[in-house]
Amino acid sequence: MDVNVRRAISDGLRRAGEDVLTAQDDGSTQLPDPELLDRATKLGRVLFSQDDDLLREATERQELGVRFSGVIYAHQLRITVGQAIRDLQLIAEVYEPEDIVNRVEYLPL
Repeated sequence: MDVNVRRAISDGLRRAGEDVLTAQDDGSTQLPDPELLDRATKLGRVLFSQDDDLLREATERQELGVRFSGVIYAHQLRITVGQAIRDLQLIAEVYEPEDIVNRVEYLPL
């Protein structure tokens, strides 16, 4: 989870038994977006973000052909906490992490 994601989303996913690692838990809250995406890729984790700048970084990497672990993006004003939790759970059930490599998925589904 990017630092900009509401804690209620991370907490709800954890209560549902999902494996969640936040930037706060990882000690990477101060990393700029390119380095945060590099960190997620190194860890083999898809990064959920509600940050437009991180979305731009992922899109730029797609255009340049630079490998990244994948980004799931939701605009902060266009999704509720409950919907984000449900959609992220569905993605976790349907996809393996390698299915999202070099992709950007948008929520709500």
